[in-house]
Amino acid sequence: MNRIDRYTTWLFWGYFLGAMAVFLTLFSAVDAMSTLTEYKGVAPSALVKYYLFYFPEIIRQLLPVACLLGTILTLSSLNKANELVALFAAGMSLFRVALPMLIWVTLISAVGYVSSDRIIPKTIKEKNYILYYDLKKEPHRFSTIKTDKIWYRSKNSLFNIQTLNAQGNKAQGLTMYFFNEDWDLVQMITAREVSIQGAQWALEKGTVTVFTKESSFPLTSHFKTKNIVMAEDSKDLQSAGQTADMMSQKELKHFIEKNRQAGLDTLAYEVDYQSKFGFAFAGIVMCLLGIPFSVGRARSGGTMLNVGICLALVFAYYVFYSSGITLGQHGTIPPVVAAWAPNIIMATLGLVLLKRLKR
Repeated sequence: MNRIDRYTTWLFWGYFLGAMAVFLTLFSAVDAMSTLTEYKGVAPSALVKYYLFYFPEIIRQLLPVACLLGTILTLSSLNKANELVALFAAGMSLFRVALPMLIWVTLISAVGYVSSDRIIPKTIKEKNYILYYDLKKEPHRFSTIKTDKIWYRSKNSLFNIQTLNAQGNKAQGLTMYFFNEDWDLVQMITAREVSIQGAQWALEKGTVTVFTKESSFPLTSHFKTKNIVMAEDSKDLQSAGQTADMMSQKELKHFIEKNRQAGLDTLAYEVDYQSKFGFAFAGIVMCLLGIPFSVGRARSGGTMLNVGICLALVFAYYVFYSSGITLGQHGTIPPVVAAWAPNIIMATLGLVLLKRLKR
């Protein structure tokens, strides 16, 4: 890294950190005011904890915007001081001048992806816990954040759960079907409440129905409590009651595979899985798109015009990106296309515009 690269790097990090601080402060202030208005009598300590767990999610969303603004303002600053003219005269292209920033954006995106994949699923759970217990004062709703029916297959058994809490250790409305080697139904167990501790399941208020070839009618008995040992650890179930944001990529992939084996629709989860990868490249795509607009405007509106261009590019990208995700979740286009087409198209447009500058 030569002196010019170190200089542009110093400028980029200054603008990047400044943009992140400004956006984070504005977003937090506006959202906090809205929260205080909606939820009366919230303890200050609960609000502080809520936003501490909310910050990682906010930062992940703001990283591409801060990278874009840092890149545009750095090149605009060089252009305004006629330093770009000197660099062009020395034989450096615009892409070469911006290369250190693109490298830093790539590293920031990679670190952001890895960090968010490991941290954000945990912080979202904690944030939701505080939301339902301390802000909404509705703790009973925390255990039913995801109330869609959950189907799960384990060897020769198939079971359905009405609701599963975020920790994956409490379930309601359990129905279990056990089959023989020929997949004939031999037993059915129902339970109103289930406590899950590893492979040990404690069932409450349910029935056991046995189907035999010797009898034309099934035999049903009732129980208040019943303990059973499952063939599979309930860790597989811990992601079943969660949204895609509450799972890491590894957990989400495993969740998709298990549900696909059971013959369930996993389209929305597949789109979410691919979109997590696609969004990690958003910062790079936005910067490629923003570089051509950051030069040649030193006296045509200056910094504010470039900031406006930055916001317009962010808006255009997010509209395109959101549209792709929506189309993918409705099955109009494949999940891979839904997540990656906006990046590929916008990045190609940025490279074409950069080449047309001939600098």
